[in-house]
Amino acid sequence: MTVSQAKAHSVFEMLKAAAPSHGDALRRMDLVARLLDTAFVLPGTNRRVGIDAIIGLVPGVGDVITTLLSTYIIWEARNLGVSRLALGRMLANLAIHATVGTIPVLGDVFDALFRVNQRNMRIVHNQLSLTPR
Repeated sequence: MTVSQAKAHSVFEMLKAAAPSHGDALRRMDLVARLLDTAFVLPGTNRRVGIDAIIGLVPGVGDVITTLLSTYIIWEARNLGVSRLALGRMLANLAIHATVGTIPVLGDVFDALFRVNQRNMRIVHNQLSLTPR
């Protein structure tokens, strides 16, 4: 190995060491999933809903926005090395969520109950052999 190759190798090692860990990525993903699916308790009930169900109430753009927000978890899962099959299942969950979410009233109820991001996080945790939260 030449001197310039050794320097380049050490720079890459330093960058790799400074990069966020898998644990950091999983914590961010769990936080996003909780915010989107279970951030708030409905008053007078023990039922939890997230900002997904609230933003989804906005006709037309609400479901588009929440679907885009939900793709973050799939993107991070891909970066963590989740298998293509698992990514396909996650995308299928999101497609179901996005499709049914477009139906007025029924879609809003479905958004609150289906919790696509929690489902997708279970897939990620299972793929990475972690205990689902």
